[in-house]
Amino acid sequence: MDNSKINQEIVSAFGLDIPPIAMAFVDNQPQGVETMEEEVPSFCTFWRMAEKKSFYAPANKHYNCPIGSMVLGFEMPKEVQDQLGGLVKKMCECSYLSEDEPANIPTITEKKAGVVYGPLKDFPVPPQLILMWLKPSQAMIYNEVLGCCKWSESMDSMALGRPACAVIPTTLNKSPFGMSLGCTGMRTFTEVSDDHILATLNCAEIDSFLTSLQTTMSANKEMKEFYTDHKNKITG
Repeated sequence: MDNSKINQEIVSAFGLDIPPIAMAFVDNQPQGVETMEEEVPSFCTFWRMAEKKSFYAPANKHYNCPIGSMVLGFEMPKEVQDQLGGLVKKMCECSYLSEDEPANIPTITEKKAGVVYGPLKDFPVPPQLILMWLKPSQAMIYNEVLGCCKWSESMDSMALGRPACAVIPTTLNKSPFGMSLGCTGMRTFTEVSDDHILATLNCAEIDSFLTSLQTTMSANKEMKEFYTDHKNKITG
């Protein structure tokens, strides 16, 4: 996998204004990859930090975010488990979640020691997951590339809500791609602008994704020319 080439194709095709990042779940800190020493308030904070450099974050660096630690499937000490219970209780009490929802939030089942984060273009280990920030028009193209807009008898939405980080295990465990509209926590911690949503792609599907991306971009270019010509004929 040529990460630099993949990055260039994705950025160019979608016209991304924020560079895509990658994630990999590992058993040990990879040689030559520095450990993140900084304390952060959330799992999703790492996504923005990864736009600038690659780093390894062990499980305990995620403990400030009990929900994120749960979603990532990390073993949590009792203190963090208690914080998780209190946070879930708060969410239910204020009607952010209903009481039957927490048990259904997806988690990563394979236990790992930590996560490597970094820019896709020069990711230091084989990436498992690509994360992109898309605007609505770009998200539409993303949906088309993945066939999620195809009319059929049963159409399931791929856009998830809160917590936004639940899209990570969903993409790794269930579907090879995902999209999150972004929860309040994600918006608060990442400070990403409200006109962006999160899209994820399992790297196991990267070849078919890039092939479909070329076809979709060509089709949309042809249709835009058609629509522009039609508009000009009507409006002068």
